[in-house]
Amino acid sequence: MCTDSQVPDEDPIILFDGVCNLCNGFVQFVVPRDSEGKFHFASLQSEVGQALLAEHGLPTDSLESIVLVEGDDCYVKSAAVIRIAELLGGAYALLSPFRFLPRAIRDRMYDFVAARRYQWFGEKDRCMMPTGDVQTRFLE
Repeated sequence: MCTDSQVPDEDPIILFDGVCNLCNGFVQFVVPRDSEGKFHFASLQSEVGQALLAEHGLPTDSLESIVLVEGDDCYVKSAAVIRIAELLGGAYALLSPFRFLPRAIRDRMYDFVAARRYQWFGEKDRCMMPTGDVQTRFLE
């Protein structure tokens, strides 16, 4: 696995809840569609995740969201999902127009699912351990 010092500043980093099955599923969705390998990943619970949250002024103890750190920019909740789709390109970029919906509406829908994610999708007792080539894109 990489350390945070090995990741160029411009590479986007997806922070996710490492014990959430829905969040892990989202990461498993992104990995094969990121043919250029531009995304890196870290769990919210990891040291890297905690440091990035603190660096961007986000809560380190109660955040229930996908977070995208892209250089100095940080996207949370629905904004993160939309930006990740834009960066994946292709048909996924069709989600881009949703950024014009008021954030309060988008995030209300996001929060509805996030509040029920463990109930609907389950929870792991520990963070997933990546294997193969993908392992180099996960930050410790």
